[in-house]
Amino acid sequence: MRGHELKTQKMVIALGGNALGKTPEEQLELIKSTAKSIVDLIESGYEVVVTHGNGPQVGMIKVATDTSAQKGGGTPVIPFAECGAMSQGYIGYHLQQALQNEMNRRGISKGCAAFATQTLVDEADPAFENPTKPVGAFFTAEEAKQLAEETGNKYVEDAGRGWRWVVASPLPKRIVEAEIVEAMIATGAVVITAGGGGIPVVERDGVLHGVPAVIDKDRSAALLAHQVGADLLVILTAVDQVFIDYNKPTQKAVAKMNVAEAEKYCAEGQFAPGSMLPKVEACLEFVKGNPEGKALITSLEQAKEALAGNTGTYIAQ
Repeated sequence: MRGHELKTQKMVIALGGNALGKTPEEQLELIKSTAKSIVDLIESGYEVVVTHGNGPQVGMIKVATDTSAQKGGGTPVIPFAECGAMSQGYIGYHLQQALQNEMNRRGISKGCAAFATQTLVDEADPAFENPTKPVGAFFTAEEAKQLAEETGNKYVEDAGRGWRWVVASPLPKRIVEAEIVEAMIATGAVVITAGGGGIPVVERDGVLHGVPAVIDKDRSAALLAHQVGADLLVILTAVDQVFIDYNKPTQKAVAKMNVAEAEKYCAEGQFAPGSMLPKVEACLEFVKGNPEGKALITSLEQAKEALAGNTGTYIAQ
């Protein structure tokens, strides 16, 4: 499954958190290196759509606005969906600027655009009954209790640091603007979209409404790849390949997996729930819905080598 099958033309890239910084200044500098790796792929002839995480960034925005509101500085409490949109905006701005600068430097005549994207979730998703993702500022137990009574939100104690609001992590059902993304790809543009998994929205009587939730970015990337007819889903993370028996004497890198093998490894607990498991599951969702499609997990630094068949882990039918 190496070499000869690497003829994909349209790819969706899911950038891991290691590709982004923790502050705007750090991020702007780090993304210059990220852009070089992505433009390597563009230069090789691929049509590229970029998605990205937003965990630290949306948290920073929510904490800053919550803290200001707490101190009576005149700042309103900003709803979480709007914080997600804000993070999409500034991360997208940094990415499109860095990618455009790098393409210009190499003489690649392509446009690059980032825009806010909504992701439809099901209001009946069980995740809303059991929110698990802590977001925003830290509160004392007394403050959290009062806020819970006032808002109906759930607060939990977070690792001895204080109490935080927890929100749901529902499954993505549809990228609302996917047709627009597809139309932009057709113009030759590099598109940056579905940041942070997309702004979570529900539909009530045909009307979209933002909801407080965290959507897994890799699952949204897989869904977007399916909707735009991508040939390849590329999930970029901190490791070059996926391993079984990770951190054991029998540890082994996996160069390729078919669906049955990947599902078997998942069932055996080979992949950590908080890190590699959701990435493999996202890849499975994509390839099961796209029989001719392939998914690749590798590092940002090794993406070009992986696409040449020299490293990385491929998942296909």
